[in-house]
Amino acid sequence: MAPAPRSGIAPEWVPPMLAKPDGGTLPSGSGWAYEYKLDGYRAAMRIAPDGTTALTSRNGIDFTAEFPTLLGVLAEGLGGADAVLDGEIVVYNQAGQVDFGLMQERRGRYRKHSASALRDHVFEDVPVRFLAFDLLHFGGTALLRESYDQRRELLTRVPMPDPRLISVVPAFTFDGLAADRLTPRTLLDRITAEGHEGLIAKLRSSPYLPGSRPDFWLKHPLIQTREVVVCGWRPGQRGFTGTMGGLLLGAHDPDTGDLVYLGDVGTGFSLQERARLRDRLSPLEREGHPFASAPPREDVVRARWVEPVLVGEVRFRQFTKGAGRLRHTSWRGLREDRHESEVIAPAAGQRVLPEQGAAARTHAVPVAKRVAVRVGDRRLELSNLDKVMYPDVGFTKAEVIDYYSRIAPVLLPHVKDRPVTFIRFPNGVGGQRFFQKNLPQGAPSWIRTARLTGSGSRGGGDTVEYALIDDLAALVWAANLAALELHVPQWTVDADQARRPPDRLVFDLDPGPGTTIVDCARIAERLHDLMVDDGLTPVAKTSGAKGMQLYAAVRVREAERTSDYARSLAEHLVRETPDLVTAKMAKAVRPGRILIDWSQNNPAKTTIAPYSLRGRDHPTASTPITWDEVRGCREAADLRFTADQVLDRVTRLGDLFAELAHTDATLPAR
Repeated sequence: MAPAPRSGIAPEWVPPMLAKPDGGTLPSGSGWAYEYKLDGYRAAMRIAPDGTTALTSRNGIDFTAEFPTLLGVLAEGLGGADAVLDGEIVVYNQAGQVDFGLMQERRGRYRKHSASALRDHVFEDVPVRFLAFDLLHFGGTALLRESYDQRRELLTRVPMPDPRLISVVPAFTFDGLAADRLTPRTLLDRITAEGHEGLIAKLRSSPYLPGSRPDFWLKHPLIQTREVVVCGWRPGQRGFTGTMGGLLLGAHDPDTGDLVYLGDVGTGFSLQERARLRDRLSPLEREGHPFASAPPREDVVRARWVEPVLVGEVRFRQFTKGAGRLRHTSWRGLREDRHESEVIAPAAGQRVLPEQGAAARTHAVPVAKRVAVRVGDRRLELSNLDKVMYPDVGFTKAEVIDYYSRIAPVLLPHVKDRPVTFIRFPNGVGGQRFFQKNLPQGAPSWIRTARLTGSGSRGGGDTVEYALIDDLAALVWAANLAALELHVPQWTVDADQARRPPDRLVFDLDPGPGTTIVDCARIAERLHDLMVDDGLTPVAKTSGAKGMQLYAAVRVREAERTSDYARSLAEHLVRETPDLVTAKMAKAVRPGRILIDWSQNNPAKTTIAPYSLRGRDHPTASTPITWDEVRGCREAADLRFTADQVLDRVTRLGDLFAELAHTDATLPAR
């Protein structure tokens, strides 16, 4: 037994033991235990006998001042004993999931206010929690030579006075899972559906080896991420002028140690983070690139090079072994707890991602055919999560569900109480699609519905039982049906399932042969001015395909009023410029013109919902846009947004369609 430590002096820091990748095969057998892979800041919590607490990152950085709410949280539980706990500092989002993006936002605020008197108050809306998974020292005794099982047993005995601030990460042994008729794969399926990062498999008989990466701990990530060295940046353009537009990335060759180019990343940043990164990078600027070999010239146009000292993390979908490039990247944040020398590039020939056809998949292993999950207070069964919905980019059903889950806060208000027509793609966008209006057989009993007849079902007089998508559980249910597209009318139903008068006016601008969304933008500007003159507040969105739609919130008593008004504006523009626009559907008049489809206001018709995905080659979405973006559109790519980009836009811009909730106006006569 070591001598009792002096009061107020915490035990020395122990460099953490690290986990190796498991190569895509989760180890199994009675010798293994499994813990959640966490997505936060790895840290040691070092506690003196009097409760004095120090927090130290995995590379020895002092975190103590940054996380004051975690100091002293175990003093009462330890009863005067000193201790060192290994764990992760995390932040949770509103869905109860560990969210590294929120941790990055909090980190940015800390750097900005670290010298301010307000420092301890600017983080109250982003509380942190310490999740402990190992006990390295207790009561004056080092535990490094004890087995994982012994250390774990001691850790679970440590009282946790406030579980909101500190708790022990759940662990599952292979034998314990087997007793419950479960397997490691079942556990993996469950944590996949719950949105966790993956699993860490730990050998139960293993000691703790500080600073090493032995085969005792193996990590099995579900989301492919990579640490990178920030080597340069590009100034932003258009909407990002004056800030950072993208980062140029590198890593160290595992054989030579040379810094090699890995590609770039331009999405996943909030507007605030773009500004913060610009400020961090400007003082680090240098002449010339830092790589051992020059990167391709076309990749580094307008590049500003920096000293390669900052480490970040990106999410990616593919690694091209020939060129050595990360593809389809999205920024996750700076890793202040990493040193640039630790960042190693994939070795030549290394299997980074399993393949499916020509496209790399997002998950490290196939997930189960069916997975039971809980969304709020609803229980759902998800199926075929690894099925590829967009073969060109390997975008799976799991990613479709993830997108709809994350976009739900801004999408749901725009489909609430509106009968939904689904376009389903059971075998992905390359397979057969079909429209579904009636609630499908086997739908959960808690899905709200509206039974409508007459014009509510194409005017045929048949009764249709529509689904009403008004909460996250219903949206996830629809996504699991491979309902990639959600279409809704311009009216809602009341509590008695009666159809209300339209509350939305819509113009659908559809480019004919020889035209693009750029031409739609020019027509949208003219419609905007006419609508504003009539006292309306127009908002715009892309269709997610080729065209654009304009909306306005309106008050009318007769359903036909919106169609009459929209038709009059469309025909007004046709009279002004008949060579540019048409108001007729006939294919013969479409070439070289934009169709102003005013008929979308017919009560029997529907339009793609804001933020809905489209069943195209890529996972593009119908995206609300600003009028500055409409006026500035010069290329079709300017107004083409994929799921990842839409999520990034919402983080930066909020819901650009929210104006419809408070700008309704009486529709004028025309």
